[in-house]
Amino acid sequence: MNLKYTNLIVLILMSFSLLILGLSFTLGANPAAVKEFSTFYNVTGLVPTRTLGFVFGVGLCFMAMSFLLTYMEVMDTKVSFLLVTIVCVFVLLTLVSPSRWLASEGGFPVIGSGQGIIKYFAILPVFTFLFYKDKFKDNCHTALNYLPVAMVLIWIGGVKFMEFEAKAIVKLVETSPFMSWMYEVFSVQMASNVIGFFDITFAFLLGVGIIFRQQRLILFSALACFSVFLMTQTFMFSAEAALSDETLLNRLGQFVIKDLWFIANLVIVLHLTTSKEGKVFMAKRA
Repeated sequence: MNLKYTNLIVLILMSFSLLILGLSFTLGANPAAVKEFSTFYNVTGLVPTRTLGFVFGVGLCFMAMSFLLTYMEVMDTKVSFLLVTIVCVFVLLTLVSPSRWLASEGGFPVIGSGQGIIKYFAILPVFTFLFYKDKFKDNCHTALNYLPVAMVLIWIGGVKFMEFEAKAIVKLVETSPFMSWMYEVFSVQMASNVIGFFDITFAFLLGVGIIFRQQRLILFSALACFSVFLMTQTFMFSAEAALSDETLLNRLGQFVIKDLWFIANLVIVLHLTTSKEGKVFMAKRA
């Protein structure tokens, strides 16, 4: 796949997901998450939760538009980068809040609502590739886009070995036409262990392939990682609590649609390591 088509696919994935996510917040989706922001930034009582959610949603919508406008050279890249950075930092800073971790399970690194927050690490590497590709070497872009994928798969995959997470995903897995069979073969905990093992194994193998420049291993493991994020998109339609007539997405839907960002990360990694234009990366070290 050449650079033009890679950029186009990545641009569509990011713009679409950010726009739908932003619109859902402007329509009042996930007030609990908005309240977390309000509490963390100590604006409870100053700014109504509904208003803060609307502002945040507008910010995400502008972020989606900034990707498109910057690509069309209508918006200055520096202005767009500043907007994207501000939104991502605004969200990621809340990871230091104790409420993001499950104190009942020992706190950090056992994530609770932080599962959806760590996904924002995926955005800036994508923006950097799209608009600052020539500023960094392909090796750097590859690493930047691999790291968010590895982090979310290893971190969330690791939590799958814990009882609370195994029980938490039952309603998702049992409604999936592709995964429900697991409960006929395995126990709830074993099924979760298998999912976690799959996530961690292929995230690790992808890293090994990148480090040792093994194209076949990169392709195989990247496609396996891609299948994880593609599978989560099916929850949008199989799970009852994902979509909403009033707000487009509910909390689950907001959590799931963010996985399109990791698909964008993987598209970039595959382009840089397996396409004809990625030959520089795959060249043997001198």
